[in-house]
Amino acid sequence: MDMDPRKMTSNLVLIMDFGSQYTHLITRRIRKLSVFSLCISGTSPLKSITDLNPSVIILSGGPHSVHINGAPSFPPGFIEYVEANNIFVLGICYGLQLIVQKLGGEVRVGEKQEYGRMEITVERACGLFGSKAVGDKQSVWMSHGDEVAQLPDGFSVVARSQQGSVAAIENPLKRFYGLQYHPEVTHSPEGMETLHRFLFNVCGITADWKMQDVMEEEIKVMKGVVGPEDHVICALSGGVDSAVAATLVHKAVGDKLHCIFVDNGLLRYKERERVLDTFERDLHLPVTCVDAAEQFLSKLKGVVDPEAKRKIIGREFICIFDDFAQDLERKLGRKPVFLVQGTLYPDVIESCPPPGSGKSHSHTIKSHHNVGGLPKDMKLKLIEPLKLLFKDEVREMGSILNVPAAFLKRHPFPGPGLAVRVLGDVTEGNALEILRQVDEIFIQSIKEAGLYDSIWQAFAVFLPIRSVGVQGDQRTHSHVVALRAVTSQDGMTADWYYFEHKFLDDVARKICNSVRGVNRVVQDITAKPPSTIEWE
Repeated sequence: MDMDPRKMTSNLVLIMDFGSQYTHLITRRIRKLSVFSLCISGTSPLKSITDLNPSVIILSGGPHSVHINGAPSFPPGFIEYVEANNIFVLGICYGLQLIVQKLGGEVRVGEKQEYGRMEITVERACGLFGSKAVGDKQSVWMSHGDEVAQLPDGFSVVARSQQGSVAAIENPLKRFYGLQYHPEVTHSPEGMETLHRFLFNVCGITADWKMQDVMEEEIKVMKGVVGPEDHVICALSGGVDSAVAATLVHKAVGDKLHCIFVDNGLLRYKERERVLDTFERDLHLPVTCVDAAEQFLSKLKGVVDPEAKRKIIGREFICIFDDFAQDLERKLGRKPVFLVQGTLYPDVIESCPPPGSGKSHSHTIKSHHNVGGLPKDMKLKLIEPLKLLFKDEVREMGSILNVPAAFLKRHPFPGPGLAVRVLGDVTEGNALEILRQVDEIFIQSIKEAGLYDSIWQAFAVFLPIRSVGVQGDQRTHSHVVALRAVTSQDGMTADWYYFEHKFLDDVARKICNSVRGVNRVVQDITAKPPSTIEWE
């Protein structure tokens, strides 16, 4: 079930992804301005673009050079399409160079490469920086080795870097604009102002992206798709995404929704009891709990590859849902048709390019069990009402739906559960039980210190190594655990959370004194990128 994006807004800003690690940030920044944006592969066929009928197209950066054979480019007919339909185009970094090359200019390998913070100077009055900006300087984030050598006819340089390189160009008559730097990153402090000016002053876009409208459109779509006799299963994980998805679907289809919570043996400490209590007391959702721990763990025995874990778990979930559907069929006299999942936009972006988007020029980070891990022969049809939303937007929708604030603030928990936090075979020894105890101590300590709401996600990881220690005057050869805590806005990028040394000292002592089999605690202090948030 897919919602038509054009029904949610009068304006769509389409981001064409050429492989930049910052592409998703462009999408987020545009939405922060209350304008709906979507991201597709930069090499999507022209029909994928025309079907969406965008008002504005932004060409992202990327790691490629326009000189290289096979370098990604927009599809044949793109220039003619945007000019014929009066569509505004903004090229960022590689996107700018692509515009220059395709419209008859010249791009060459730069004599001086520009990476990191750089100062630019506005040289003339323009739409991107305003009519009174001549001479203004601003700090921006550069990341390019090529540079513009000659502009196409009709284009003007409106800003240069401190090294004299072209930093911004425009051709108002053709509606083409370009920035050699990345306005979407926080290292370009005035970048949001530039994007704001481009969208509203130059393009005349209307800020009409409202979560209330999105919610109402989703409900309308679901009512149209789910027939009067159709029943729907919702997989509840205990996380924010599935809870908001279930509440939204329940609002659309009422008692035709049947929720199922699966204890797969990979849950956190007392997660089953806590989650079921929340569903019953706060969300008032009817839930059937299925204990399938033995089924999942038997399939995972001996499996160490994280992708294999995700796919096995995805398959087993679907088998359970199919069995649950058969049980409901016997009770209702009619088999459920749909399965609801709380898939988010980052899950889709990180797992694979959007359907019909053509070849992606960025790499698959992981196959999310809601996306890449599902079997192709699945009998139930998917309903993914949140698949176009980021996490903070889901929380906003949950607030509108009156989901309790304490529940909405819960840290994300991966679909495969602790399977991706035990590195190696999850069934080996007592790894799961050790991890549950360590994680509980860590999270409760964070809550007691009043830090929980300042952290995007915090958890412990069980490492497949042992270290020598001394406990009770005896030599030990025990397990090592890692603590991970990050700050983020949408999970696509993240930075590690800085704890006070005393806090870490207290937590490490509690863990080593309370959890038998652990004698060493380490902290993960890497950002995303280069790491992912989860270890697997």
